[in-house]
Amino acid sequence: MPQQLWTSVDDYFNGLLVEEDDALRAVAAHSGSSHLPEHQVTPNQGKLLHLLARIQGARTILEIGTLGGYSTVWLARALPADGRLVTLEADEGYAAVAAANIAGAGLDGTVDLRVGPALDSLPALADEGAGPFDLVFIDADKPSNPAYLEWALRLTHPGSVIVGDNVVRDGAVIDPASTDPRVQGVRRFTELIAAHPRLTATTIQTVGSKGYDGFTLALVTD
Repeated sequence: MPQQLWTSVDDYFNGLLVEEDDALRAVAAHSGSSHLPEHQVTPNQGKLLHLLARIQGARTILEIGTLGGYSTVWLARALPADGRLVTLEADEGYAAVAAANIAGAGLDGTVDLRVGPALDSLPALADEGAGPFDLVFIDADKPSNPAYLEWALRLTHPGSVIVGDNVVRDGAVIDPASTDPRVQGVRRFTELIAAHPRLTATTIQTVGSKGYDGFTLALVTD
């Protein structure tokens, strides 16, 4: 019953408040027909990212973990005409699907999709002098979240926003003895944020059509 109820509530609010147009539906459909994992954000979560970017006034966005590009499209649409989004995807097959989806949404001129392990792409961005980015969305392999956070801090400025997705792990995050490297990655990520003098943050638990999880929202303060 709870999952059915959570999904129905998502459907209600999405029907009234979330403008998932043909391009976004096409991204989701192409990702599904290409057999990508069903890890993309939900429509209401995509809209939340879009609103956060607009509220922040973002002109540059860094996304770590592209998958099929659904969140990429939501974020890129929040940018001004001269804005830029760099998105990093380790899997070549996923990146090919994402590239087609981004082009289909008319955003290939805004989005710079880079293929390869993010921990290779991030130093390359720093070497290029890319950024600073106004918003960073971290939604990739959770064991690497602590390293992604350190790079995000190098590539942002005071006032930048960092969002980390899927941090509750069905509640498993509270288990310090967990042998799941994803749980341990999220725990270390959270501990680093809590201890970092340049960050202030909160985490929100969520329920919805994808079950029980949550996200961390951090502000770079100095």
